[in-house]
Amino acid sequence: MSELKDRLLKRDTTLWPEGNVSGNRLGWIDVAERMRDFATSIHKWASAISYRKIVLIGMGGSSLGPEVLRSAIESERLVVLDTTDPATVAAVDPSDAFFLVSSKSGGTLEVQSLLAHFWSKVPDGSRYAAITDPGTELEAIAKERDFNRIFTNPADIGGRYSVLSYFGLVPAALVGYDVNELCEQALHTDIEEAIELGTQMAEAANEGRDKVTVVVPPGRFSTFGLWIEQLIAESTGKHGKGCIPVPTSEPETGADRFIDRVVFQAPSELGREFYRWEIATAVAGHLLEIDPFDEPNVSESKANTKRVLESLPLTPPKPASPSRVIEWLREQVKPGDYVSIQAYLPYTYAHELEQLRRRVRDELDGIAVTAGFGPRFLHSTGQLHKGGPNTIVSVQLVPTRPTAELPVPGKPYDFATLIDAQSIGDYQSLQTHGRRVLRVAVDNPEDVQ
Repeated sequence: MSELKDRLLKRDTTLWPEGNVSGNRLGWIDVAERMRDFATSIHKWASAISYRKIVLIGMGGSSLGPEVLRSAIESERLVVLDTTDPATVAAVDPSDAFFLVSSKSGGTLEVQSLLAHFWSKVPDGSRYAAITDPGTELEAIAKERDFNRIFTNPADIGGRYSVLSYFGLVPAALVGYDVNELCEQALHTDIEEAIELGTQMAEAANEGRDKVTVVVPPGRFSTFGLWIEQLIAESTGKHGKGCIPVPTSEPETGADRFIDRVVFQAPSELGREFYRWEIATAVAGHLLEIDPFDEPNVSESKANTKRVLESLPLTPPKPASPSRVIEWLREQVKPGDYVSIQAYLPYTYAHELEQLRRRVRDELDGIAVTAGFGPRFLHSTGQLHKGGPNTIVSVQLVPTRPTAELPVPGKPYDFATLIDAQSIGDYQSLQTHGRRVLRVAVDNPEDVQ
């Protein structure tokens, strides 16, 4: 284990298969130490932002970590907007808001669309800041529009490993965290214990116990499951292999489960758990002989969405009746499978979606069931769904009608069309990979029977 620790800390790219992209993706290993030098300046800047609301526009690694940090201290100041659902977007009041536009690539479709919407409402660069990699389109826009601040993140950190960089620490400072303390917590992580966790996770997967069931505390820390899902799924789900993350706040058992319990005493301890799981996931990738830093299948649904939007009006697949979902699942599910409920619905149905997840689990004798909102999951677990083991049985939930009318400035479509195109594109991608998928139109997850 000490040899593995030394190789990891020395950024040994040969830990992963030939052709891996780790050469420019290992900045997360020492980013907490580097970011301590910027803690004071981040705090000083954040203290000068006096707006009542902070609206974070981002997807995937740019949004999930900040949402965990927000929830852990029960902050109502930060609004993490990582959806194209028109009702959710329209509900955000921009009148006393500061906008944090967060994107590693700087060209994510959702971020571009949301920025266009809010810029049409608030065309004032002093009320915007950007977090992005150097040389991106977003950086150019931020300079052109004279944004309040541009945080240029180290380019050698992938999105899902970026929570201890500017992508996580800037929003953390805006809601009152001591950024230095978060970094210190990360630096006190027991690295050997984290390596052992990754080793056990990979060994379990090779033995058929690939459902990584992470038991997180209920309440304010429960959103940690969102972040851990992306990290594990997008890092390990490829080439027909993968660890399938199943975050839950209550015990779940089964012959195909690997179980870990996460305990928090204080929100600042998130720094330690973020780093612990990053190490564990990188080590699991090493033992599974896959590259935990690429995402070969993520671009498929994006390309499908673009293609669908080029052929308006949309021609969505005919949905099945919500009354036969459980029956269909019973016909499809085999030992070792898991069910993925993918809801292209407003986040206001989060409670109902979790209740549906548990109901499906119980109806199918304790099978592993995951649930997520689209398009958020396209930037996280979507990689696992297409690139991981073909043990997924998908149920796609779409609204029976648009949740609101809201145009995308400068585009020939509105947000309702955009999110529908994203669901269609992902449906087609799942089918292309031979995945079992059922599309269902509902007004509420409770309608599923």
